[in-house]
Amino acid sequence: MDMTVALIAALNPKLSWYAARASGLIAWALVTLSILWGLALSTRLVRRRGVPAWLLDLHKFLGTLSLVFVGVHIVALWADNFVAFGPRELFVPFASSWRTGAVAWGIAATYLLVAVQLTSWAMRRLPRRLWHSVHLMSIPMFVTATLHGFTSGADGANVAVQWPAVTGAVFVFLLVSLRVLAPRRRPRPVASRPAEVPRGAEPSAAMFRGRSADPPAADIPTVDPTVDTPTVDTAAKVAALARIVESIAGGVRPT
Repeated sequence: MDMTVALIAALNPKLSWYAARASGLIAWALVTLSILWGLALSTRLVRRRGVPAWLLDLHKFLGTLSLVFVGVHIVALWADNFVAFGPRELFVPFASSWRTGAVAWGIAATYLLVAVQLTSWAMRRLPRRLWHSVHLMSIPMFVTATLHGFTSGADGANVAVQWPAVTGAVFVFLLVSLRVLAPRRRPRPVASRPAEVPRGAEPSAAMFRGRSADPPAADIPTVDPTVDTPTVDTAAKVAALARIVESIAGGVRPT
């Protein structure tokens, strides 16, 4: 690290200052784009079925690239000779004697960015509720990074910096409002599945081989209501049966 600082100082005394300013602006722009893209993915603007995977990869890539430029920003501040920034001033809030509050905003934004990126890389290994809670810190991180840029940077009064910053902040505010006010999707009702028949209880084809689909009906006589059915007198039947019995007992053949 000391050799890098000495090399930068030997090339140009102001090179580290220019590098710190440029890397800080690029890091803020990348953070803004990453947040805007993530909000667009989480709302109905881009959320459709069959969304290509590269859209989510682009969101992750922007976040990772912003972390890289934050690292360049810290190294460039360390190499700068105008303000003495050491590890304590760069990583401990309110430890810097130069614009204490502004530098503290930047340190807070750096820690939030690191937390968001680490949980994004380990998203598949973390509980979704924990990942989502940490990921929501990207909005406070954007606010603190913006405050750091306007209060500590030398480019805060530059119109070319102000207009993109205000535009990005407006878009972030609109997408956050859309995300918060959008109705939540109701879970789809799960269709009840029919009860499974235990193996062996299902009727096989051999059971119905040679049979019709419907079981045969019993031979039940039917009565036609239009035909007059002859009625038989019960007393006459009893008398005829008695005569037959008497004739058999007397040895007479019944006529």
